[in-house]
Amino acid sequence: MNVSARAAEMSISDAEWKVRCDLAAAYRLVAMFGWDDLVFTHISARVPGPEHHFLINPYGWLFEEITASSLLKVGLDGQKVGAADGMVNPAGFTIHSAVHEAREDAQCVLHLHTVDGVAVSCQEGGLLPVNQTAMLLNGQLAYHDYEGVALNHDERPRLVADLGQSNVMILRNHGTLSVGHSVGAAFSFMYLLERACSIQIAAQGGGKLIIPKGEIQAVVEEQSRSMAIAADRLVWPALLRRLSRVNPGYDS
Repeated sequence: MNVSARAAEMSISDAEWKVRCDLAAAYRLVAMFGWDDLVFTHISARVPGPEHHFLINPYGWLFEEITASSLLKVGLDGQKVGAADGMVNPAGFTIHSAVHEAREDAQCVLHLHTVDGVAVSCQEGGLLPVNQTAMLLNGQLAYHDYEGVALNHDERPRLVADLGQSNVMILRNHGTLSVGHSVGAAFSFMYLLERACSIQIAAQGGGKLIIPKGEIQAVVEEQSRSMAIAADRLVWPALLRRLSRVNPGYDS
């Protein structure tokens, strides 16, 4: 079924359907990369329009099962919009509603609990600039201290204050988070963060680490400015092609 026909069937705009397809793809790609955590963690995307609604997974579905039509539309008050089966992960609502309300540019918010990401989140020094991938995130990485499972809405102002205008954040003793102006950008930022964490964990088992000089790190930080554009034009289309070959049906 084409985009317009499916969107009409669900009484939604073509623009929303496009976001739904991208978000469903992100869920399945997270599973494909081995970043999922059973039915836990979550990804959200803002619905086009002035209402500040966002889309999120039905709690209890495996990420590899998510489809565009299965996603739940939620308001900033936590109430589902429209007819949809499924419940919203309470911790997911706490985190995602906070970021979507505070950041107009945060069209997508992605949160994970990978082994290497959580391992780095438990280290006092956090993410170290010991490799190129980590240095690409210099100036964009924030930290938020652990306050327990994210069920307390009082935590939201502190979380968004710590995030600021950063695109990636390490949630201490918890996991990783990324935001982007598109689903593809958020996914690409998360790929860099997770990759950097994995490289760090591997490198720490191999002897004394070499940290490049500050002026070299500054060069790499400046070179990172075009990452979001590359994500939209190059990385995301390539990932969608791969997903269509390996796990088709996300856009249904």
